Amino acid sequence: MSSRRAATGGGPLEKPTTGPGSTEPGGRHLSSGASSGHPLLKGIAAVLALVLVGGVVFGAVQLLRLRGNFDTQPLNLGSDDTPVEQVDVNTDPLQILVLGTDQRDGQDSNNSDVMMLVNLSADRSNVTVTSFPRDLLVPLPACKDPETGTVYDAMDLGQLNGALGNGGPGCTVAAINNVTGLSIDHFMMADFDAVKELSNTLGGVEVCVNQPVNDPLSGLNIPAGVSSVKGDQALAFLRTRHGFGNGGDEGRIRAQQSFLASMVRKVKDEGTLNNLPKLYSIAETVTKNLTVDDELANIPDLVSLATRLKDVDLGNVAFVTVPVMPYEYDPNRLVLDEAKAQPLFDALVSDKGITSAATPSPEPSASAAAGTPAAPEPEEPAVPAVDPAGVPVTLVNASGTAGRDAKVLAYLKSKGFVQALAGGAAPAESPATQVFFGYGYEEMALEVARTLNIPDVQVVLSAASTGVSVQIGADFASGSTMGDLGDLGDLDGQTAAQVTCQSAFGN
Repeated sequence: MSSRRAATGGGPLEKPTTGPGSTEPGGRHLSSGASSGHPLLKGIAAVLALVLVGGVVFGAVQLLRLRGNFDTQPLNLGSDDTPVEQVDVNTDPLQILVLGTDQRDGQDSNNSDVMMLVNLSADRSNVTVTSFPRDLLVPLPACKDPETGTVYDAMDLGQLNGALGNGGPGCTVAAINNVTGLSIDHFMMADFDAVKELSNTLGGVEVCVNQPVNDPLSGLNIPAGVSSVKGDQALAFLRTRHGFGNGGDEGRIRAQQSFLASMVRKVKDEGTLNNLPKLYSIAETVTKNLTVDDELANIPDLVSLATRLKDVDLGNVAFVTVPVMPYEYDPNRLVLDEAKAQPLFDALVSDKGITSAATPSPEPSASAAAGTPAAPEPEEPAVPAVDPAGVPVTLVNASGTAGRDAKVLAYLKSKGFVQALAGGAAPAESPATQVFFGYGYEEMALEVARTLNIPDVQVVLSAASTGVSVQIGADFASGSTMGDLGDLGDLDGQTAAQVTCQSAFGN
């Protein structure tokens, strides 16, 4: 305190003398008295002080109002509930379980319509969003309802989306902790209105479908091609279970991942994460329809987290589905594919990214570090899964750049695809490159995709196709092969850098 006083002059201020005893003319000194000084400077100082104080008060009121929007519930309802160490959103790895409920018209929901585990690396260089199908069977822990005191018994195998009914989102947190080996830091649970209002606040999100979709059950009705959806149509796109793919949860999750990837690209392209007023507008929208754990109702932390994600490479933002397989006693239910799921869980626990772009280069060998180059390991020549000469493939240009089909054709023929043909321009442009294949041609389609560096998520079964057809989209507007947009290895999903289109159910 004394140093602060000394810096400002310390003690009462004396009036400068202007009489005979003064050493300098009084006009050379600005008095600190309240009644003296230049009127313009005083006015500016008063205005600045008013703006500063007003801004602080306004910010405080805004934070209190946003915090008041939240509903909160306990983080973990499992019997092994232990206090979770408070994490620093700026420096620690962070896991947030995002739940979407099927609550509507004021009815309480006992099921999770959407379950996504968001993992943010400590250095904020990568983000992994893991989707859990709602038909997935896992061991469920015993949970105690914090409001009623009811204890729900543990189950050797129960449907994961039903854990929400066993006391609340904290039971789903406990179940996923047990399955993955993680200790989830926070949860967010949103209802239908949150999705509709968020999409409206963002001004719509672009989605792409290969055929018109009209699903009366969800209300989704959009034409073929690219549409900007918001409000009820955005919600319907995320919820439809019979509109895409095989008419089940697999196609639904794929559509959700595509929507979220598109939303991430939009937010990044528009600089939203650098725009604090916009972030607070989004926070205002979301918090009205959000239930969180008791420790997450901290708006500054959420905004700080969002701003730290602004520089994450889109190829390191991964949306994946936890590996599953049909349950042997009920093909309509799923269980974990342990052999494929465990490496994913290990990577999340170890705070490692799962995309190729997030994988660090191998450490140099001891001999290389000492200056002696290590002898290269002999490499076996790659053997194609199928003979390229036997693959009937047609190239169609939907990129908007003239001559792309001929350019890619020349490259494929140089790789032995002697049956490749240029099909000219597509009827309409497409943002996404896709490899369509008919029944029985999947391995051939995958070989074409590998040759052109097209991600597996963009290899699509089409009942209307015979053989293999490559639709060259705007994301492949130059070069002989697609640029690296992030590789997920054996996992199903996509990165935020990849543009994908959905196929309507039955097509």
